[in-house]
Order: sequence, then structure tokens, then C-alpha cells
Amino acid sequence: MDKNYLLEEAQLQLESHLLTLLVNKVKEYYILRYNPLRLTDSVSQLVLDYKPQNLQVLNPFYQNLAGVYRYKFGNSQLEFLWDGKDHSDQYKNEWSDFYNKCTDDFCGQELFIKAVLDLTVFLPENRQAQLAENRMNHFILQQFEVRIHKQKGIVEMKVA
Repeated sequence: MDKNYLLEEAQLQLESHLLTLLVNKVKEYYILRYNPLRLTDSVSQLVLDYKPQNLQVLNPFYQNLAGVYRYKFGNSQLEFLWDGKDHSDQYKNEWSDFYNKCTDDFCGQELFIKAVLDLTVFLPENRQAQLAENRMNHFILQQFEVRIHKQKGIVEMKVA
């Protein structure tokens, strides 16, 4: 429900590229964590052979992270850019940096890696994609201390 349309547009333009990077990053983290010697086994081979084609299943995670970024760090007022850059380029660079840092942090967690793999590599076998989506959104909740409501949008968590 924010008003930063330029930032949102920049995020939408980068969506497919950044989601593809996420899948490739998760594949690398998986191999480093579970098969550092790169020995051939059926699961590792499935992960290595996976080519991202339709990443719609990761769209809710991307949209939620993008919304949290706009909520926490976005500003509806344009600032002066003294280096001559376009605001769209500035937003794309800042969003990409933030997204890559967050996904690096998230990939350090076993549950996140498994959730992304469940939604991509193992989706035909794993019919319960909603559980994996919930696990991924849990990382956003923990990291930024916000809740995402369908009607209210993003709200700060209240700590007792």
C-alpha cells in the first residue's frame, strides 16, 4: 500500500533476473553444504541439472521481500541524485544489493535452502508448496520483525 511507484517498478523489472540468481545461489549453497566433494548421487544430480524456467512459485516470496524493503527502507519522496544517475537505476542498484545480501543470509539457513528446492527442483514430487512458501516467509518475519497481512499490508510486529 506504499506510494513509491518508481521503486516498485524497478523491483518488478528485476524480478525474473533476481529469482533466477536466487535459484542458482541456492543450488551452490546446497552443493557446498551437502555435497562439497561433488560426488554423484541422485539428489545432487537433480539439483545440479535443474534449469530455472517457470519461477512463478517463488513470486510470493519475492513480492513479500520487495514489499518489506519498500516499507522499511523505501521513501516516497525523491531525493536529489548528485551523480547524474536516473532514479530508476539508483533504485535497481540499491534493491539488487539488498536482495543479494538478504538471500545470502537466508541461504545460510538449512530450512531456507530446502524450501527453495522444494518449490523448484522437487515441486512435482512435493505437492505441499504452501508449506515451503510459509517457511520462506518466516525468514522475512524473523529478519525484519514485520507481519504481512493480505488486507492490512505490512505491519510491525509487537513484542511482548
